[in-house]
Amino acid sequence: MTEKTNKRSLATIVIVTWAILLQPGWARAACSSGGASVAFGTYDALSLAPLDTIGSLVFQCNQKDHNVMITLSRGSGSSFSTRRMVNGSQQLFYNLYRDTGRTIVWGDGSGGTQAFQITNPQPNNRDITLPIFGRIPPGQNVKVGTYSDTITITLFF
Repeated sequence: MTEKTNKRSLATIVIVTWAILLQPGWARAACSSGGASVAFGTYDALSLAPLDTIGSLVFQCNQKDHNVMITLSRGSGSSFSTRRMVNGSQQLFYNLYRDTGRTIVWGDGSGGTQAFQITNPQPNNRDITLPIFGRIPPGQNVKVGTYSDTITITLFF
């Protein structure tokens, strides 16, 4: 008799590293971040459906008439297409997207990715919340455990 084992893992992306860069000529504008997080919850390795989630990134700017660009790093993956959360030697592949259909990978503009860009973000001096759409593809044979990754978010203004 064979017993079917249900494999589940807890997956979280820790978005804790921020880099805020001021572009030349925009010295009067000031932008800051209020934080970001994405949590996938429990991943079922036997499910045939991807595990989707929505996180958020919060920023604000205090001046009008400037451009803002926000990029996300690859994390511990070797490319944007292979973002991965790890638990010891185990890897759980995932990605972060700009759109609800999860077709536009949020990155730095390289390798087919797109950064978030906005001109004159409104409202000034108030939090602006951006959704981060996450997906873990189905069928990954991983051990039960907590998986995590750290993404660097860079805010250009």
